[in-house]
Amino acid sequence: MVLRWGICGAGLISSDFVSSVLAPPSNVHEVVCIGARSMEKAQKFADKFGIKKAYDSYEEVGNDPDVDIVYIGVIHTFHVAVSKQMLKAGKNVLCEKPMAANLAQVLEVQQVARECKKFFMEAVWSRCFPVYRKIKEEVRSGNLGEIQHVEVQFCFPINKVDRIAKPELGGGGLHDLGVYPIQLAAMIYNNEKPQKITADGTLSDLGVDQDGCITLTYKNGGRAVLTYSTLFTGKNQATIYGSKGVIKLEETFWCPREATLPSGKVSNEIPTGPVPYNFPNGGGLRFEADCVKECLEAGKLECSEVSFADSQALYHIIDEVVKQYGMNVKW
Repeated sequence: MVLRWGICGAGLISSDFVSSVLAPPSNVHEVVCIGARSMEKAQKFADKFGIKKAYDSYEEVGNDPDVDIVYIGVIHTFHVAVSKQMLKAGKNVLCEKPMAANLAQVLEVQQVARECKKFFMEAVWSRCFPVYRKIKEEVRSGNLGEIQHVEVQFCFPINKVDRIAKPELGGGGLHDLGVYPIQLAAMIYNNEKPQKITADGTLSDLGVDQDGCITLTYKNGGRAVLTYSTLFTGKNQATIYGSKGVIKLEETFWCPREATLPSGKVSNEIPTGPVPYNFPNGGGLRFEADCVKECLEAGKLECSEVSFADSQALYHIIDEVVKQYGMNVKW
């Protein structure tokens, strides 16, 4: 089957996603239409990729009978509303992360998906990389032994970018950068709820977080120490320590080309699409598109790589961090 996509949002991440799904093999995904807030933006995006239909509203994407699934790449303050809109229009949905501001909103969207009997997935693309899948297998197999410590750093100087700087755009580093270290720790500890969450962050004059250090403590004494910042460029690496060995993800840990496991190195090639990518290893977005296709062909309404429970575990931690920072996050 060829999976037919409708796209909501004509920004940089949508561009990378579309380029990735049009990468070889190019006969498994088709982009049917693009919807944006203006016809000018939609048509420019459509022309860039040779998409036949351009709409100046998201509603038209949801009403297009040729669309099997909608990719939501709009600014994240609209993720909840557009996700529910597409689900209620009878469409399957892949929504960019962060899918919501908090756990309550996550549960709200997931409930709509259940009621509509449609597939829904939060696009935590890291989880779909073959390298991540192999790491998950290694940890679950017991080859790493008992997990003792996870250490992750994710830092980029993006504090001047509007979506980071402005509260009305859902600003702050936690929901943009912080989700990546948190999701990795949650995956390694198999969604176990931390016994203790300690978070220390710096807020800007406008009240959004610029950086943070989060420590998660688990029942067996294992810990995760997660650092993120919007102020400087870091090493952006991850190390997972077990009683029997170590896993290392160097540099682009959130979209890796390779990792070092106790059994040796594992790697994945990054698909090359027709249009250059805006973000590091942007072609890796193809891996999540292929995951979605596998799920829909199997009749599944959730993806095992980013299940409803996975998103819930992520936002359980995010909610506590927001509380400890003293932020007022409202979308």
